[in-house]
Amino acid sequence: MKFQPDPSSAHSISGYGPGWVAVGPEKIHHSIVLGPDGLRQPWACERFEDLTPAHFARLAEIDAEMVLFGSGPRIRFVPPAWLAPLMQRRMGLETMDTAAACRTYNFLLGEGRRVAVALLLQSP
Repeated sequence: MKFQPDPSSAHSISGYGPGWVAVGPEKIHHSIVLGPDGLRQPWACERFEDLTPAHFARLAEIDAEMVLFGSGPRIRFVPPAWLAPLMQRRMGLETMDTAAACRTYNFLLGEGRRVAVALLLQSP
């Protein structure tokens, strides 16, 4: 009987702070999406006010069971209608501040879950 999940090719978050996250040794200062199978791509938004329904439609294209949305230094929710593409694919979305999203992503990744994280990183 095996008790350890198979190794994942997903990127874990090695550090975070106001306006940045670290993936391995690299510090990133722009919004980013990380996910299963090594997914790592910029997320084209600099502020919460820049978000549109298209940002969440793009997240629905990721092959993951759930998406964590790090909404910046505080929890901010997008209009529920924007989440329709995720719901149609039966993907969960959890909104939390960016620091909590980083911690939760690493935890779920460690459990072997197919999780993605969309982090809104704003300059302090």
